Amino acid sequence: MTFSQAAKRSAQRTAARAARALDVQQFLDDQPIGRFQLLVLLMCMLIVMLDGLDTVMIGFIAPSLSTAWAIPRDALGPVMSGGLLGLAFGALGAGPMSDRFGRKAVMTTAVLFFGVWSLASAFATDVASLTVLRFLTGIGLGASMPNAATLMAEYAPPHRRSLMVTIVFCGFTFGAAGGGFVSAWLISAYGWHSVLLLGGVLPILYVPVLIKWLPESARYLALKQSRRMRLVDVLNRLKPASADATTRFISHEPERAERSPVRAILSRDHAFGTVMLWICYFAGLLTVYLLGNWLPTLIRGIGFTLAEAAVVGALFQAGGTIGSVLIGWQMDRFNPHRALGLTVFAGGVLAWYMGSSAHTFSTICVLAFGMGYCMNGSNTGFCALAAGSYPTSMRATGTSWMLGVGRFGGIAGAMLGASMLHANWGFGEVFMALAVPAAVGALGVLLKGARHKGPIAQVSVSAGH
Repeated sequence: MTFSQAAKRSAQRTAARAARALDVQQFLDDQPIGRFQLLVLLMCMLIVMLDGLDTVMIGFIAPSLSTAWAIPRDALGPVMSGGLLGLAFGALGAGPMSDRFGRKAVMTTAVLFFGVWSLASAFATDVASLTVLRFLTGIGLGASMPNAATLMAEYAPPHRRSLMVTIVFCGFTFGAAGGGFVSAWLISAYGWHSVLLLGGVLPILYVPVLIKWLPESARYLALKQSRRMRLVDVLNRLKPASADATTRFISHEPERAERSPVRAILSRDHAFGTVMLWICYFAGLLTVYLLGNWLPTLIRGIGFTLAEAAVVGALFQAGGTIGSVLIGWQMDRFNPHRALGLTVFAGGVLAWYMGSSAHTFSTICVLAFGMGYCMNGSNTGFCALAAGSYPTSMRATGTSWMLGVGRFGGIAGAMLGASMLHANWGFGEVFMALAVPAAVGALGVLLKGARHKGPIAQVSVSAGH
């Protein structure tokens, strides 16, 4: 063999090795939105829809429970609080488990978990047992939602990531709204037990579908060499013949330190952004839960009818649904921190204006829709922001801990609203006070943006070794 032939063969072997190299992060980011990504979006959205149905169903059956058990409605307060606490603890625990065992495994287990305990709730006989069962149901609900956001973020292309994550979270509103119509029919036909039975049976039936069709996160699989064959299968589902047993996966992500994901999100590189996300989401859920629980009561208190109060409450929720999608689009198109910060600030301005003077019913409707758009919609945007603010090894933990801490803000909001009404705060005082958490949330996200200089899409780095 001549020297030129040897050199040629060496060059061919080098080219072959290079051809088998695959940067998983770049590969996923370069894929257009196709059937695979839409399947992930649909399956994650269905999980969040089931969450929405199960989360709000206690509110729908409360009047029937009160009658059946001969208790006042406020006696069901512990049941409501138990569910919210379960949501918080479920979110706090799910992130580290997901970063260790995978998004699919934790999400599927969580759906089964909340389905089983919702089913058991149908057989509760008193407030104490129902409180415990709703707490356990809440753990499953809290564990599934952040993982749905994380998985969607890890398959969505960078220029559509925020939009696709916010669309997933719109499933909660659809599930809650659909649950209202279904519950009304079920309660009248079969009693309150049937609503909880439905909330348990649907998730349990969905579990085999998740096991068969939901893909594991390719970015998570790429973090360890031991998962390479599972990674090959997933990548070939996304794009046939993309990888095989000889493919060499490369990484631009630093070697992960041997520490817990919770310590990682509070490390020097991430602590500031983590705390800002916690503050923003806590303030956001405080506002949304206060209005979600007490807005119709506040509207009734200034002389409008029950039907008019219901319309205002519905417009607040509708604004949140539309805001979720449009804010996600804005975050992809413009600076995401600035888009969120200005939206939250605008919500505070609308709340202040709502409380500053008396308004006609039509003006109140417009303001309620606008506040829903800004306040409710931006909370969904924070989920997309969190999912893009951490590397793969801690992304599920970062997202779920923000959601978990925020749940305590929701609990505080519901309690604060009750305290304000008990202290005889007027309509204007309540709404002008809501400008404070909005200002805090806006400042927090803008400070995070000032500290974080790069685009969100580039922070969410991941690949394999």
